[in-house]
Amino acid sequence: MPSAPIYLDYAATTPVDPAVARAMGSCLTSEGTFANPASVTHRPGRAARARVEDARARVAELLHADPEEIVFTSGATEANNLALTGVFRALRPERTRIVVSAIEHPSVLDTAHALAEEGADVVVVGVDPEGRVDPAVLEPLLDERTALCSVMHVNNELGTVQDIERLGALCRSRGVLFHTDAVQSAGKIPLDVHALAVDLLSLSAHKLYGPKGIGALYVRRDLPVGLVPLIHGGGHERGRRSGTLATHQIVGMGEAYRLAVERLSEDPPRVAALRDRLVELLTADGLGRLNARGAERVSGIASLTFPGVVGETLLYFLGDLAVSQGSACGAARGESSHVLKAIGLSPLEAHATIRFSLGRETTEDEIARAAALVRAAVQDLRRRAPRGEASATEHRRAHGHD
Repeated sequence: MPSAPIYLDYAATTPVDPAVARAMGSCLTSEGTFANPASVTHRPGRAARARVEDARARVAELLHADPEEIVFTSGATEANNLALTGVFRALRPERTRIVVSAIEHPSVLDTAHALAEEGADVVVVGVDPEGRVDPAVLEPLLDERTALCSVMHVNNELGTVQDIERLGALCRSRGVLFHTDAVQSAGKIPLDVHALAVDLLSLSAHKLYGPKGIGALYVRRDLPVGLVPLIHGGGHERGRRSGTLATHQIVGMGEAYRLAVERLSEDPPRVAALRDRLVELLTADGLGRLNARGAERVSGIASLTFPGVVGETLLYFLGDLAVSQGSACGAARGESSHVLKAIGLSPLEAHATIRFSLGRETTEDEIARAAALVRAAVQDLRRRAPRGEASATEHRRAHGHD
């Protein structure tokens, strides 16, 4: 019997926690809370509304925010779009500059570049080799023409943590609205929107053992501008995001965030220890090199470069080990990593890089098995080079990928 796959791609998505699935199931059938939460004129509708508001409070609790500051969306991609587009359209033509870091998720970078077609002056700020934005470089860009600055809290490929508190305070001192994508930090490090000095913050459920298709945008209560909505019709979510609320999805996100608060002191230290062990095993004897080694990092992500090996080839030879070369969105578009390029890796180094991301269900045995698989594959490919790349091409053709 073949061995079970080893899943080390938690940064792409996580399995739904059984408690989350049960909570969602209770909102789907006639025996449960299935009614439209906007139908507050009858008891079933009010019951659904109560479940939604309880979930909203759970999400707010993780951020130390007020529940009224939470706007539910279809996911973090929509939340990022709403933050950038909503602010830009509200503040133009007086303020048209949008400042983003070079290592943002595509849902931020692509949105910013799309807004350039509407007149936005988009400035992409570089990062140092550890993936950090230098406040001294950022400060001159924050003036009366700047509508918004967006810097992600934890990078989804490197796992590095930005000093959002410092950057947020800098933006606030200059009168510039500040947004952060906190998808990879939620549930892994403590979050307090007041300490971080953020005006807007994006969240996802499916990176935190909740369902896909639901996310949220934190919008500071006293935001000095009204977000222009992306979706019209019905005025839901205090006019910021119209559409019938998906009670089961929202309840699932709320339960996932409740569990995250409950497990915040337990999961991250355990996962960090497993990650450190994996890095130790994969960097021994010079096999691989950890990227952004000197930066503070979140518990479950490690980006390693294996010189002399093509990452795509390595993935084909790893069999049942589920890892990735970078973000799932970048892989879907067939693009090399803009993040690795931004921290100074050459194209060859970027193509020799693999992201390992661990989670709540990762075990010590899986780490040992994964390290053994990677070590054997890398050593084999190095012995066979340059034939390894040709082997991957043959593999793709045999499986109908070319």
